[in-house]
Amino acid sequence: MTVTESATTSRLTALREAMQQHAIDAYIVPSEDAHQSEYIAACDGRRAFISGFTGSAGLAVVTLKEAALWTDGRYFLQASQELDSNWILQKAGLPGVVTKEEWLNKVLEPNSKVGIDPKLVTLPASRTLAESLKRASHTLVSVTENLVDLVWGTERPGFPMNEVKPLPVQFAGKCFEDKLKDVRDEIGKKGTWGFIATGLDEIAWLFNLRGSDVACNPVFFAYALITLETAILYIHESKLTEDAKTSLGSIVEIRPYSQIFDDLAFFGKNPTEKKLWVASTCSLALQDAIGGPNFITEATSPITLFKAIKNATEIQGFRDSHVRDGASLCQFFAWLENELLVNQNLTLTEVDAADKLAWFRSQREHFVGLSFDTISGAGSNAAIMHYSPRKETCRYISPEEIYLCDSGAQYLDGTTDVTRTHHFGTPTSFEKEAYTYVLKGHIQIDQSVFPVGTKGLILDILARTALWRAGLDFRHGTGHGVGHYLNVHEGPHGIGTRFASYNEFPLQSGNTVTNEPGYYHDGHFGIRIENVMIVKEVSTPYNFDGKGSLGFENVTLVPISTKLVEISLLLPTEREWLNNYHEKVYEKISPLLQNDEMALKWLFKETRPI
Repeated sequence: MTVTESATTSRLTALREAMQQHAIDAYIVPSEDAHQSEYIAACDGRRAFISGFTGSAGLAVVTLKEAALWTDGRYFLQASQELDSNWILQKAGLPGVVTKEEWLNKVLEPNSKVGIDPKLVTLPASRTLAESLKRASHTLVSVTENLVDLVWGTERPGFPMNEVKPLPVQFAGKCFEDKLKDVRDEIGKKGTWGFIATGLDEIAWLFNLRGSDVACNPVFFAYALITLETAILYIHESKLTEDAKTSLGSIVEIRPYSQIFDDLAFFGKNPTEKKLWVASTCSLALQDAIGGPNFITEATSPITLFKAIKNATEIQGFRDSHVRDGASLCQFFAWLENELLVNQNLTLTEVDAADKLAWFRSQREHFVGLSFDTISGAGSNAAIMHYSPRKETCRYISPEEIYLCDSGAQYLDGTTDVTRTHHFGTPTSFEKEAYTYVLKGHIQIDQSVFPVGTKGLILDILARTALWRAGLDFRHGTGHGVGHYLNVHEGPHGIGTRFASYNEFPLQSGNTVTNEPGYYHDGHFGIRIENVMIVKEVSTPYNFDGKGSLGFENVTLVPISTKLVEISLLLPTEREWLNNYHEKVYEKISPLLQNDEMALKWLFKETRPI
């Protein structure tokens, strides 16, 4: 059972007809929605609809004769399986692979027009694209009517209208009035007349509201305009529960979701001496609405930076939610091992396992839902970094193959994201060797101490050194931020080789970040070990230049498989780290498993010292 191809011929034909009607020669289809969300609602799945590729990252470009899709290393294998013969797969970042701009300039006739929906492209991306096309005598054209939506027609899912609820301060840790004050202080420092928030997680965090418009992400469709005197939330008012309206009171004015464009047009026609502050994720459509770049100041969103530094309540919530989550994962792995080895269940699928894990989590206090679709991968499917099993195509789980489970949950007091890799039979020597190199990298990140001001780009090498020495590597970042009962992927910081962001924003005390090195042997197996960590201040014997030092507090509490460890490859300090970690896991998790004898026995077995 494998990932299936999607026949896109009829859809591409219809799209090209629409392109000709709009007099454009190429059309760009991004993955993101109008708010630049990584995870999107079903109605915004345009790139997946037109291309058949279902990964979360990628960009499609269609000309009147050809179609190409760019994606990163996490999805090379998946895209190669899902794209049909109509598509050219462009493996972004590999030597010799052209950018979309280079490809367009190569394949288009002179003086061609390239269309894009201005709501779906950011200001920096639109500038880069326009400037590149101009050098080849091409023109970027805003097409306000989305052409993929035209092709999709009545089959396109509807706009989500799910209810929006308040998040009590007992979980948020700070009232939204104080958050507004912080934003207004930054507006005053910036010297602008206001700030427009477009990120869905930013708006949810700012107003202490949560929704469910995007699967696994407790966000809702809205814009927000904050000035020194006013706060306007642009949202379909019917989505707000009475409790949500009460929580906002008279401090926040509610206006219809799409009215943001009319209001910006009004402000543009009645300008002040000051400009409007927008983030780099602001869409071209919003800039066009206010009258162009002369009316705005582009800079990092203050909400992004505030949100990334968790307050004391949020940090404690992360600790507490990870204890409950860890207990559920122990129950799951104990159940899975019993099914495979004791019951000899040979018809247990990847989807069955994912569903059972979701059930275990759902029994825990403050559970809301999953934080992303569970990556439940057996054997060769574990090598697909962001694999999502489907009932009709998934594999059976065999005790003779590696099983990788990357999963997480949303709780009122925190968001979890954990990956564990197991083998319930006898792993090969290479599987153990590769696993141990991944573990060594994981330990190096966990134990690192670094000066205040250090950026994630610098730390990334620690996760890869053991792999590199063996001639191995992995094609994804080492760590990403995690929202507090918000998006499981949160910026702006992270650990990885993504120069544009991870070399701009240093890690700060109060940040959350994952630690998830891996190795993927295409067609055979995949390995990843992932914990969530909190950046904290640490004491050191000396304090060079008075900077201070930072390190990590590990909050994920799930045993790391020792069966897959080649002990001879571990340093004594690494064995000590693993044994100490397992001692902590048993201490924190065993009290929650007193009524589950099978899970408690499994936990005891998996946390024994090596």
